[in-house]
Amino acid sequence: MSQEPPKAPPQRRRIGEGRIWSLVAIAVAALVLAPILSVGWIALFPTENIWPHLMATTLPRYFGNTVKLAVGTGILAAIMGAGTAWLVSMYEFPGRRWLEWLLVLPLAVPAYVGAYALADFLDYSGPVQIALRETFGWTSARDYWFPRIRSLPSAVVVIAASAFPYVYLLSRAAFREQSGGIYEVARALGIGGWRLFGRVGLPLARPAIVAGATIVMMESVADYGTVAYFGVQTLNTGIFTTWLEGRNAGGAAQLAMVILVIVVLLTGLERISRGRARFHRGARQNRPLIRQRLTGACAALATAACLFPFLLGFVLPVAVILKYALAYPQGWFGPGLLRALTHTVTLGGLAAAITLVLALLMVYGVRLSRSRLPSMLLPVTMVGYAAPGAVLAVGILFPLAALDHRLADAVTAITGSDPGLILTGSGFAIVLAYVVRFFAIAQNTVDSAFTRVSPSLPMAARLLGRNRAQVLTGIYLPLMKGSLGSALLLVFVDCAKELPATMLLRPFNYETLATRVHQRASLEDLGNAAPAALLVMAVSMVAVLLLARSNLGLHNARARAIAESDVPA
Repeated sequence: MSQEPPKAPPQRRRIGEGRIWSLVAIAVAALVLAPILSVGWIALFPTENIWPHLMATTLPRYFGNTVKLAVGTGILAAIMGAGTAWLVSMYEFPGRRWLEWLLVLPLAVPAYVGAYALADFLDYSGPVQIALRETFGWTSARDYWFPRIRSLPSAVVVIAASAFPYVYLLSRAAFREQSGGIYEVARALGIGGWRLFGRVGLPLARPAIVAGATIVMMESVADYGTVAYFGVQTLNTGIFTTWLEGRNAGGAAQLAMVILVIVVLLTGLERISRGRARFHRGARQNRPLIRQRLTGACAALATAACLFPFLLGFVLPVAVILKYALAYPQGWFGPGLLRALTHTVTLGGLAAAITLVLALLMVYGVRLSRSRLPSMLLPVTMVGYAAPGAVLAVGILFPLAALDHRLADAVTAITGSDPGLILTGSGFAIVLAYVVRFFAIAQNTVDSAFTRVSPSLPMAARLLGRNRAQVLTGIYLPLMKGSLGSALLLVFVDCAKELPATMLLRPFNYETLATRVHQRASLEDLGNAAPAALLVMAVSMVAVLLLARSNLGLHNARARAIAESDVPA
């Protein structure tokens, strides 16, 4: 009669499970950090070191334009975002209730689409200059002066107009969380209007405003479509030039490292700006804000001030692209549009699902781990969001290409047939770039969802004999499904709009909606670019409307999570 082997003690089983989950978390962190480390390796050990040549020629121009772009967009977005947030939070004026939601919609418009629309609207052949010539009788551009549209200032305006809702969402939340009693006391002391904003509102909301502006600055550093269309040479465009035209991977990696240093410095400066300042609510319930009703000219100015960013960031791009889509209906039947839509949905959906699963494993593994290493790696994985798509493409393509050739050689040796490029010849590299780029979004959403689950529930499940995996699938996942769905949607939308990584990593003749828009628009073929641009905005619009329906909470959570994450300096 066989005797059953003795079961391991519960304590030993718990330790064994904890080690397994710890290893899982470390493995996920290694996957996310591998492209960043690869960029550093290629930059430090290039096959051909052109760093002295870059320093003497193009690097100062690239660096200067990138810094100007980041600072300009940060300041302009802070003004538009904080100003509109203050008005809709503190005052009643015509259209306030609608504008409170409409100001989120520019998030649905990629910056490069806004660039095409602004150039078409303001260029020499656009409606504005045509109206000026007809009104004043001018016959050529020599008869009058008009600002140059394809320039750095235009890029600043376009990127700020599409990204200012990050500042708006964080600032609005900060104003709403403040006690109305503070403002009542200030008004009693004779402080009102913009003096109230400068002396009370701005100091209390400063961390949120700076955090939102930092996100906008990182988005500007990562931008490629807008600056390329306007002819502005930045570090990001320099990567494309050095890599694709100069065929020098080491130089591209060195430029990528400069970008990484900039985004890490931006994050560090944001943390330094906070200092040791802390903002806490009182123990008693805060008195709600009571909006002051504006009348006459003040009410009209408030409506106009909130309406202008919405018109610039959403109405103008949508109107211009829609005009071309209606004027050139044949663009909807152009070859490859349906295939580009399929690629966008497939790659975005697959990347979002993988990112969410990896974030779940990472966060859950860190929570169960008894080791400090997974906890230390958790904030480090946030650096992927700060890294532009072009940087990740440099770090992914070359190691993946080397692995691809070895796999092909191994398969050929075993089967006798050449399988071709399995990894880089498909969408695998693009999906990997999306996962690394947007892992921070899923991670922060998942981590926040875990904290909202009462610890007593998983403890009770463990006492009933459930293992760690059963607790995750039976307790946590059902309670977090709303947050998980939001994370899935957010990652998918960002994947649909991502341009640089997709352009550099896509196989030959492989298009997504973003690359299709960029290719057609760069050839001044807005008629054929319009359908793909509208589809990108439509996909993003669905997400933004769903987020707005949930009281703006999810985009706010995303921006707050990214801003408050610890990117290592």
